[in-house]
Amino acid sequence: MTRARHDQEIRHDQQVSRGLHRWVYYAMVGLAACYALSAWVGFAGGYDEYLLFVVTGFIVMSVALPAIAGRVWRHHRLSRPGRVKTFPDWIAGEFDTGEHPVKASTATIEILLPLAAVALGMTAFAILALVES
Repeated sequence: MTRARHDQEIRHDQQVSRGLHRWVYYAMVGLAACYALSAWVGFAGGYDEYLLFVVTGFIVMSVALPAIAGRVWRHHRLSRPGRVKTFPDWIAGEFDTGEHPVKASTATIEILLPLAAVALGMTAFAILALVES
């Protein structure tokens, strides 16, 4: 059974996920680590290392706080845990955004693209800083 909604075809027999798959979270952590490592490799070695410590602290907290909150939520949720989906099954499904479901692949790209742009941009700056020095 299908129904048109917002010029989309939404299948009602398909599972709609309310949370991201764990591999998306791992990718977010990896991109944050790439950002911090690039900042240290490219810009360490001067009097401004304390600023790198502050930036690294912000990055660590931005990764640690959601990880802790998610762990507490998983430990205290009332519903019984369901079957863990594999990543190919999850990415083929839909993701609930609050307004309407979208493809999980589209949601993953929209979540990871800004993080990847910042991490790769900092890597480019670090390479330029190493070349110039």
